[in-house]
Amino acid sequence: MVATQANARNFDIKDPSLAPEGRRRIDWAAREMPVLAQIRERFADERPLAGVRMLACAHITTETANLALTLQAGGADAVLCASNPLSTQDDVAAALVDAGIPVFAIKGEDDDTYNRHIQSAIAHKPHLVIDDGADVVATIHRDYPELLSEIKGGTEETTTGVIRERAMEKAGVLKFPIVAVNDADTKHFFDNRYGTGQSTIDGILRATNVLLAGKTVVVAGYGWCGKGIAMRMRGHGAQVIVTEVDPVRALEAAMDGFRVMEMTDAAPLADVVVTATGNIDVVDRHHFEVIKDGVILANSGHFNSEINLKALGEMAGEGRRMLRPFVEEYSFNGKRVMVLGEGRLINLASAEGHPASVMDMSFANQALGAEYIVNEGDTLENRVYKMPEHIDREIAALKLKAMKIAIDTLTPAQDKYLNSWETE
Repeated sequence: MVATQANARNFDIKDPSLAPEGRRRIDWAAREMPVLAQIRERFADERPLAGVRMLACAHITTETANLALTLQAGGADAVLCASNPLSTQDDVAAALVDAGIPVFAIKGEDDDTYNRHIQSAIAHKPHLVIDDGADVVATIHRDYPELLSEIKGGTEETTTGVIRERAMEKAGVLKFPIVAVNDADTKHFFDNRYGTGQSTIDGILRATNVLLAGKTVVVAGYGWCGKGIAMRMRGHGAQVIVTEVDPVRALEAAMDGFRVMEMTDAAPLADVVVTATGNIDVVDRHHFEVIKDGVILANSGHFNSEINLKALGEMAGEGRRMLRPFVEEYSFNGKRVMVLGEGRLINLASAEGHPASVMDMSFANQALGAEYIVNEGDTLENRVYKMPEHIDREIAALKLKAMKIAIDTLTPAQDKYLNSWETE
């Protein structure tokens, strides 16, 4: 582990000297993030987040950096920590520290360091939390209850995190309101489907350099992320099989033209398996027993729990070796299983995550969601809210403006017709 670097504001990153390269890459991403740029310009004028201590637990990437700089422009006193041990871009972390935003994140950090970084960020005593997987929200509730009274609310980026926070709400333990950024139409329709679809394949290809055309690819889960992966895999010429536990989603996958079957039946056919469910043990011991020799296993869910790596390790024993960066071979019973990126989020473990133009809308939701909580947090109950529709529509309108796309507007007669039960 790289030794801690520290200054008066406190941070923990790999190497501050990487800042110039990080700034160049942040600027490159900004070219594809015009919605966030428009919000940053307004925030700089209005300073709606002035005096607000913020903690953002996120993938420390060029796109996240542009969000952090937008929050800073709005007056926020923000700190960042990583939401995944393998997703940090060390040069970006250095550039943010150089810009006066403390960061606690090092690519490849072990689990103890990851948890210590979360605790270091929590020491900032935030008024508002931006989370990506609910690790910070859960940790504050469990270990730092004395901070809850000062927290106005939080926003959540991921499907996995929203699931956890809704479980907290149902159990009656959620102590501040959460805005589910993930549920905004301008987030999950685009980020989850197009972003995950492209970046997952990018991660697999960078790690393996395999040809997808002609291969049988099993996609576990047909939510918005799974839909995007299945769509893009088919576009590469793969034969795609979908596994699901939800009958409606399974039916949708079948109607979209994909084969649908149980994982036990799909595993022996798969050349590649990609998980995208937000659950645990989606590929489990009994699947390893029947899985095809040479299969590639990749995860596109938030946590590294979808592939049962403990069971796989027990089956392989000493039969493990690294074949190339991000590719580990497990050998047992005369067959080989290739696990990519330690079973972590493959698009960030071995690639750069979603394209900036997709994250533009996701992080616009985060910025405006933070502003909404600052303005309305005192009126909200301790539960999970969907992003307000007017914010969702504002972001869509800003994106269309940036793309120079004009759309029609309702005439007064059309508006009256749609809002009346009577017809003339």
